Amino acid sequence: MSLPALLFLSALPLVAAAQAAPPAAAEVRRYGIEVAGIRVGTMTATRQAPVGADVTYSLVSDVKVNFLFYHLKIYYQVINRFRNGQLLLSTVEAHTNQGDFSSKAEWKGDHYDIVADQYKHHYKATETQPIRYAVTNMFFSEPPAGQARAFAEYFGDYFALSRGKLGIWHAVRDGREDEYQYAAGELVTIIKKNPLKNFIIRLEK
Repeated sequence: MSLPALLFLSALPLVAAAQAAPPAAAEVRRYGIEVAGIRVGTMTATRQAPVGADVTYSLVSDVKVNFLFYHLKIYYQVINRFRNGQLLLSTVEAHTNQGDFSSKAEWKGDHYDIVADQYKHHYKATETQPIRYAVTNMFFSEPPAGQARAFAEYFGDYFALSRGKLGIWHAVRDGREDEYQYAAGELVTIIKKNPLKNFIIRLEK
């Protein structure tokens, strides 16, 4: 084989490497949080690029509210790891002006061990049914038709989901209701209904 041919063949791996597609980037959604028209915090949802059969979602919320006698400080982080569409591990850390709290749901092969130790909410359960849809999923596309519930990571149980008019979904749990509003399949607004003032979470472009 001639020297030019050898040089050409030796260069092929370098050419292939140069043409290889770059790794997929994470998907990020950024939101502003408002109360009574005043910005009080941010929320960021991230879906990491799949690694094999694994996909990791995270949700970070940072809120500070100071209205007369109403003071609220919350830093909240959810991390959900799915494999082949099933939740394997969900962790929640909440750091607030009332203390530090946590929740965890972990798949043990035939069941989940679930423990939620949050402010005025303590819950422990075993769940045998695989969890395939959680609140973090709702940030990246409108729920599929017929989706009846979403795992509420903070509480360790479920929101009941129902579809209203076009693009509107209601998430209800124990008398609490959140409204999710979608446009062209993209989550643009969440209304967290509160007896004092609603929290409005808006997509930032």
